[in-house]
Amino acid sequence: MNKLPAIDRYIARLIFFPMLGTLVLSAMLLVLEKMLRLFDFVATEGGPVSVVWRMLANLIPEYLSLGIPIGLMLGILLAFRRLATSSELDVLRGVGMSFGRLLRVPYAFAFALALLNLAIVGFIQPYARYAYEGLQFDLRSGALGASIKVGEFTKLGDRMTLRIEQSYDDGRSLRGIFVRGDNKDGQRVSATASRGQFLATDDPNTIILRLSQGVLIHESPKFAVPRVLTFDNHDLPIPLPKIEAFRLRGGADRELTIPELFVVGKDKTEPLKTRLESRANFHFRIVEVASMFLVPLIALALAIPPKRSTSALGVFLSIVMLVTQHKINQYAEDMGARGVIDPLIALWVPFLLFAGLSVWMYYTLAHVPGGQPIGALERVAAKVGARIRGLIRIFQRKPQTI
Repeated sequence: MNKLPAIDRYIARLIFFPMLGTLVLSAMLLVLEKMLRLFDFVATEGGPVSVVWRMLANLIPEYLSLGIPIGLMLGILLAFRRLATSSELDVLRGVGMSFGRLLRVPYAFAFALALLNLAIVGFIQPYARYAYEGLQFDLRSGALGASIKVGEFTKLGDRMTLRIEQSYDDGRSLRGIFVRGDNKDGQRVSATASRGQFLATDDPNTIILRLSQGVLIHESPKFAVPRVLTFDNHDLPIPLPKIEAFRLRGGADRELTIPELFVVGKDKTEPLKTRLESRANFHFRIVEVASMFLVPLIALALAIPPKRSTSALGVFLSIVMLVTQHKINQYAEDMGARGVIDPLIALWVPFLLFAGLSVWMYYTLAHVPGGQPIGALERVAAKVGARIRGLIRIFQRKPQTI
């Protein structure tokens, strides 16, 4: 970094901190929004709270892939907006630095973050997505040791029902226990106990429920009347339900890496629907990464307001353009996956149009004398703002009657 010219180091500092802040803030907002739903889901399934953090950790790559382009856009835009509004940009232009020269550092950031985003969406996110789906499956199947809900009847396998009134010490001490088990030959064993606890055994498929101070009722077609037994301690073996193995990776959306998508998309033995979905998702990921190389052009064009203006319209438009382009890519991916349009055309034609718009905006700013890509919108926004301020002043001066 010390070998870079001073102006490059200065621009790099101006870009880095807003970019980092935007990236962290956007990721935190997405995580917080998802966290509430995950807590509700885990509580409903009766799983341990720690699984929420594991699920959120597996969602971070997906959120980073969304936040990196926004962070890069706002980092470059806010840096050059500061240079423009403080007249530092005029000084740099006055000493002979072209816009192309000033874009050297922004493109260094764009190249590095594009490689990072390619690694995330191409290789890290598929494995993280699969791990997230696996945790959801384990929660629903009980493989994570889902807790028995206090005050509710809980099925343990097909032939055993358990109800617990109170639980203490994280489930190690139980109170008010009712348990009933049915055998295949028609026999039924029911028990109530004032206290109990679960104990592990050498068999991983069986646990022991040790009951204390209770009554056991044994019913059978062979007995004229049920047998009743009062006990101080009684060990009841409980077979754990068999848990199905989770599916292999690739059985759901976004779980294949980019090379795997390419192979599946070219495999003639795969169904047409699978090949179209793989090709569409492959081109979607590549287009999302390639779009990052257009971000410096858009950010620079939107960062510089007209002379004697401090309007922040460019900041708003930059976010709108990124989100719109992302949504268009999602729609195009869906169209390509359904076979309405070839995935290559569906994804790359909108990208080329977006690239043409980006190049035109940069060319207008850098090579057209007095050019301002959003000058017309700035003038309209200024007129609308003046009208609104005028109406506010009228209402403020209007006398109020009681």
